[in-house]
Amino acid sequence: MTDFQISLLIAGGTLVVGVVIFNKWQEYKAKKTVENAFADGHDDVLLNPEVPVDVTMRQEPVFAEKELDVEPAVKKIRPSVQTQNELLTTPEDEAVEASATQNNETAVEPSAGSLQSVVARELPVDELIDCAIPLEFDTPVRGEKILSEIAELKYVGKKPVHFIGQRDDGERDVIATGGAYTSIFAGIQMVSRSGPLNELEYSEFIMKLRAIADNLNAHPDVPDMNKVISHARELHHFVAEHDAQLSVNVASNGAPWALNTLLAALEKMGFDQRPDGRLMMPDGDGGSLFTLSTNVGVSEVMTSRLTLLLDVPCVAPARDGFGAMAACARSLATRLGGTVVDDGNQPISKAALDEIAGQVNEFYGAMAEAQIPAGSLRAQRLFS
Repeated sequence: MTDFQISLLIAGGTLVVGVVIFNKWQEYKAKKTVENAFADGHDDVLLNPEVPVDVTMRQEPVFAEKELDVEPAVKKIRPSVQTQNELLTTPEDEAVEASATQNNETAVEPSAGSLQSVVARELPVDELIDCAIPLEFDTPVRGEKILSEIAELKYVGKKPVHFIGQRDDGERDVIATGGAYTSIFAGIQMVSRSGPLNELEYSEFIMKLRAIADNLNAHPDVPDMNKVISHARELHHFVAEHDAQLSVNVASNGAPWALNTLLAALEKMGFDQRPDGRLMMPDGDGGSLFTLSTNVGVSEVMTSRLTLLLDVPCVAPARDGFGAMAACARSLATRLGGTVVDDGNQPISKAALDEIAGQVNEFYGAMAEAQIPAGSLRAQRLFS
């Protein structure tokens, strides 16, 4: 081997070592950035509503909806949003002061009378969103016998099926061992985000239901398929027009953030990691307030963008999911040296956030008027 070849090998080895050292240094800096951001001594607006957050922003987030033809009657829910991607401009930038623990003062509070029948006692068979078919018995039937017959019928296609029983005093309840029932009601959900109930699914449901009725000596009262399918399509129209999601992003102002350190810090903030890789902020009652995505694959070690997403119809107005999500985004931006931006990478202003908050409240009002209040069991089933 000549001296020239040896010198080339040495130069190449030095270059490789330099690249490795540089990458390790970048990872170290990213890790230290996150560690310093979440070190003790930083106030958190999620925990302390008194802490002001100074983040300069100029434009707003937008509703992430499916591409649909929206009728004027539905469009009035969001009067200032003309299209999905339109951004509102504001005359000046302002600092944002918000708290995840404090509800919006203008949050919609539906009247108790109008929703009492909806939320007082939500059973798994709901005649507003299910095709509920009664099966009557000549004599009361024990709950354990009914349960053994209906155990296998939980889904038809992607549509869930539920049953409730009616006792001899006329009360309806979940079918239980030891109970006696004069009739049962079988309900197949007429719509979900995957689409409305179709003729094939309805026919299969009726076929399986007739077999159950024969085994229980019951008399089913089967409604006309055309009417059921027509109602399912009407309900799907409502779901499609109210399938609204809001997202905000936190973009790094400089170097990316170390993912392993960031995930550990986010879990300490209260996030729970889901199997799909997203992190969920619990609502305190077993549900989800909003989610967070790191926008990178499982093999990545750093990220420069976080996305927070609110599933609007699935969160009750009283929880102020939008306010909590915005406060969390601002807290992360302040800690990590980032900026809160929309999907177009434009900074978001306080005026724009206030505009969206008002539209969210109007959206909640429209859902309550339709007797499908946001966050209710009805809404969670329809928007699943």
